[in-house]
Amino acid sequence: MSFNEISNTLWHERQLLELLLFKLEEEQLVLASGRTRWLTHATREVETVLAEIKRAELGRAVEVEAVAPELGLTHAPSLQQLVEHAPEPWSRIFEEHRKALLELAGEIDGLAQANRELLTRGQQAARDALRALTEGVPDTYSPHGVSSGVRGSLGLVNEAI
Repeated sequence: MSFNEISNTLWHERQLLELLLFKLEEEQLVLASGRTRWLTHATREVETVLAEIKRAELGRAVEVEAVAPELGLTHAPSLQQLVEHAPEPWSRIFEEHRKALLELAGEIDGLAQANRELLTRGQQAARDALRALTEGVPDTYSPHGVSSGVRGSLGLVNEAI
């Protein structure tokens, strides 16, 4: 294994993370549009990319493990350790990969959190709608869109007043 192969694997991981970011944005658009018919497909695509990322990470771990002894590193060195011990220009190249991977991971984390919030809100809205159909009186909502648990009363507003 060589530094060049490690760099190629890191490029592949970056491309996969960008694809994951795209798939999460697609999932978010489906969630935001309320067109849940496509949610299963969008989620399956996210899971497929995640599986590919795991395979790429395993490949990188094997490649890094192979060069670790020549760098004086112990078992399963991190990318940061590789940056610190690799000769130039590889040290700089690996640091650029590391920074890009961290940036993508941050974006992915933020988008995944936003998607979880959208899913939670959608689930709560569906529960409230079902409750309204069965009980007749829906919960009220706070200004932040969260169910307050306070039971309102249904009534007609007389616009003439």
